[in-house]
Amino acid sequence: MTAKKMLMIVCDGLSDRPVRELDNKTPLQFAKKPAMDALSRHGVNGTMDVVGPGVIPGSDTAHLALFGYDPYAVYTGRGPLEAAGAGVALDRGDVAFRCNFATVDKNGMITDRRAGRIKSGTDELARAITGMEIDGVEIIFKEGSEHRGVLVLKGKGLDHRVSDIDPHREGRVLESRPLSPKAEKTAKVVNQFVKNSSAILAASRVNMQRVKDGLPPANIILPRGAGSTRALEPLTDRYGITCAAVAGVTLVKGICRIVGMDVPDVAGATGGLDTDYKAKADAALRLLQNHDFVFVNVKAGDIAGHDGDFRMKVRVVESIDMMLGIMLKDMKEDVVVALTCDHSTPVVVKEHSADPVPIAISGGGARVDGVREFDEISCASGALGRMRGMDLMPTMLGMADRARKFGA
Repeated sequence: MTAKKMLMIVCDGLSDRPVRELDNKTPLQFAKKPAMDALSRHGVNGTMDVVGPGVIPGSDTAHLALFGYDPYAVYTGRGPLEAAGAGVALDRGDVAFRCNFATVDKNGMITDRRAGRIKSGTDELARAITGMEIDGVEIIFKEGSEHRGVLVLKGKGLDHRVSDIDPHREGRVLESRPLSPKAEKTAKVVNQFVKNSSAILAASRVNMQRVKDGLPPANIILPRGAGSTRALEPLTDRYGITCAAVAGVTLVKGICRIVGMDVPDVAGATGGLDTDYKAKADAALRLLQNHDFVFVNVKAGDIAGHDGDFRMKVRVVESIDMMLGIMLKDMKEDVVVALTCDHSTPVVVKEHSADPVPIAISGGGARVDGVREFDEISCASGALGRMRGMDLMPTMLGMADRARKFGA
């Protein structure tokens, strides 16, 4: 029996709830998506609790689960994953944070957690605040995609168990607090870094120009998601497969690198609403030529959900469908294709939710269950039933005739 190749497409935050302006349909139900519907028609469908029933997944814990890892056992915080995505190497004892460039007013109140979704100049801002030393701790700061960044602390006596500076909403900036007596030094260093860097950012050429242009300045760094590095068994060893990924978001690139995937840079894969869908499709097809498993992430649906923009979300669905259509049309062999989401980001909530997400798997002689459309309700009647995110990789391996026998 010939083993099949595998392609997993994760549409970040695309799953939703009924929207009144869309005739009480979800964006997936409302949009025109012939390729997605064809995948459902020719395959097996279901819904998925990515981390667990009633659990609201972060993109970090969700992707760990989708790759078959138990996030409750391996996750310490988002920071190390962001650092890996930004190409910052971590040593044991280092503490890493996920950060936002944000905007504060003269009273120190956060008015925009994403600094107007700043897209340029963050490299210059990062260079201005990296390299400082506080209480014997070296500070490394690296820009990520759009408004995101990574903060890494290197030194003795550090501990990742500290609270976030970021309040996760507009309002007053928080102070980092130690969540363990061993983390007092870390909290002190983080608070001082935010204070020091804010003064530098406020005086930067980039922000003076943004103010002049009527744009929100990126005049504060908001660290959150502290964590320390933890080695994970690579997918190559775990499943005996060669793996590659196509992604634009720093976090997702980081997770893929940590689990041992090849992660080439793809021109036009921005991780934003302006991402090049055709470039992602072409890159995935190239990678399938010499890898057993290829993973593709598209972030745009999550952005539209957070912005509460149902019209944009419909357009994102149709753009992803175009990308999927290119892949299905140009595949040269039988490939097991899974299409799903890492979590729901309903436009009426503007945040992640605990709603299960749709899943469709086709190829490799898959059973066909009669589902005709890919959406949250149609897929729920499929033969896969309601599954966990951690079961997706084993399910794909089984359908691709790559599963290992258990027992004699």
